[in-house]
Amino acid sequence: MHKNIIMANTYSQITIHFIIAVQERASLLKKRYREELLKYMSGIIKNKGQKVLTINGVDDHMHILIGLSPAMAPSDLIRDIKNNSTKFINNKNWFTGKFKWQDGYGAFSYSKSQRPKIIQYIENQEKHHKQATFKEEYLNIVNKFEVDFDDKYIFEFFE
Repeated sequence: MHKNIIMANTYSQITIHFIIAVQERASLLKKRYREELLKYMSGIIKNKGQKVLTINGVDDHMHILIGLSPAMAPSDLIRDIKNNSTKFINNKNWFTGKFKWQDGYGAFSYSKSQRPKIIQYIENQEKHHKQATFKEEYLNIVNKFEVDFDDKYIFEFFE
């Protein structure tokens, strides 16, 4: 197990909201499997020494809110979450074919005072997506954070 080493007198409060999507936005993360997957993904995060604040999603994408240690690179953590959860899903044989996450991810930072609102937002994903598509949701977040992006490098949207 990888242990993050923190220097003495290092204090931080880093909250990161990750968003990952299923390859070709296939609706493979069915509700009947999701609870087991969320527990597994939470275990990956905890085993990396990070704090899961909330995790939820719908059939084609996931939201993960993490209290991140400064010793852990966000790209390393999300790589490990995606790689290990891919193996887990494929070993479960929940469906025909191979599961894969889309390349890339979204990572957005929040202050501690914003945590309750973003936790509620993530926990209400099914309700939220009755009103907005994933594309609308994601572009709204990217624009809210004023992230410069090139359309050809953003998630593939199959609406």
